Amino acid sequence: MVRSLDAARALDAADPLRRHRGAFDLPPGEIYLDGNSLGALPHATIARMMETVRGEWGRDLIRSWNKAGWIDAPTRVGGKIARLIGARPHEVLVADSTSVNLFKLLAAAVKARPGRRMILSEPGNFPTDLYVAQGVAETLGVELRLAPREAIVEALDEDVAVLLLTHVHYQSAARFDMAAITRAAQARGALVLWDLSHSAGAVAVDLNAANADLAVGCGYKYLNGGPGAPAFLFVAERHQATLRSPLSGWMGHAAPFDFGDDYAPGGGVSRFLCGTPPILGLAALEEGVDLILGADLPALYAKGQALCSAFITCVEMRCAGLGLTLATPRDPASRGSHVSFRHEQGWPIMQALIARGVVGDFRAPDVLRFGFTPLYVGFEDVWNAAEALRDILTTGAWDEPAFHARAAVT
Repeated sequence: MVRSLDAARALDAADPLRRHRGAFDLPPGEIYLDGNSLGALPHATIARMMETVRGEWGRDLIRSWNKAGWIDAPTRVGGKIARLIGARPHEVLVADSTSVNLFKLLAAAVKARPGRRMILSEPGNFPTDLYVAQGVAETLGVELRLAPREAIVEALDEDVAVLLLTHVHYQSAARFDMAAITRAAQARGALVLWDLSHSAGAVAVDLNAANADLAVGCGYKYLNGGPGAPAFLFVAERHQATLRSPLSGWMGHAAPFDFGDDYAPGGGVSRFLCGTPPILGLAALEEGVDLILGADLPALYAKGQALCSAFITCVEMRCAGLGLTLATPRDPASRGSHVSFRHEQGWPIMQALIARGVVGDFRAPDVLRFGFTPLYVGFEDVWNAAEALRDILTTGAWDEPAFHARAAVT
């Protein structure tokens, strides 16, 4: 239990993951608690990008599609991510953005359930999930229905083609029981599409054990792939021969270099490729994924939850009566690897924290969000972040005019 700075330092000294902190290019003196939004830069990524740009692109030019394995990168890196999400290597590929992958899989799932006219999700799901679902519904002439998470199972009926849920909620960090929800949906004939953007690399995920149908996820959060990193998608092997992408692009063709006029979907998950792979983004993402795979994954997930619990304890102990309300489940089995507190002055408080070198983020209307990425965050960081929050709240330092000014990105 972290109830003092000395206790926090003792936990860090005994941490088997401590050596991984040096693998990241972190600003000195900064406590970075926003890896759930943008992961930190690995040192290895810098060297990899230099080689990809100067060597593979600059020296070998177009030969690198074969020589450097560029053409295989979506499936190669996807196979590595598969090890983090409980999938088989041939069920995962890296392509496009999370939003585009959502569109592809949602549309394919709706088409695979003819006669069913409903996409089901929950209010407050991550906005892009709902926006893309609205677009798919309009395009295919179906409806989007929203049900509170406690009523999701009851809302499943013979009209639902696909259930779209985010495994770990972006604001609260509340985590669905993937296996139970998937089982309930499939019993009613629906497919399930899971968004793993706040799960992959943060909490244990086992898609195959849950008999999951479909999933997507982000490459730039816990996977440390860099800003705008390509995303990934998962299609269970049993669905690969029947689902068809609505974006029938060149790279998803069965024989793209035959240059035929008519589209024929590729075999397996490769049919969900579309355009030319973003090689620079894939190179950066591969380094981030390799770094995670080089760690003890059970220890990583356990430390993430220990950091979350420690932060909740510290904040509630040191900031009692200062207007904060916990918005994250206390049970480690029911949450992801970030912690959110509500406060009516959430925006200026977070700006004051960032000015002090404690970097979290704000989510409207009133959520202060703190991400705990175990490879580079320690227990001393937790203690010091809570102390900074306490000082800002007790002194009213957050109430400076500069902290109230809204930026374009929050």
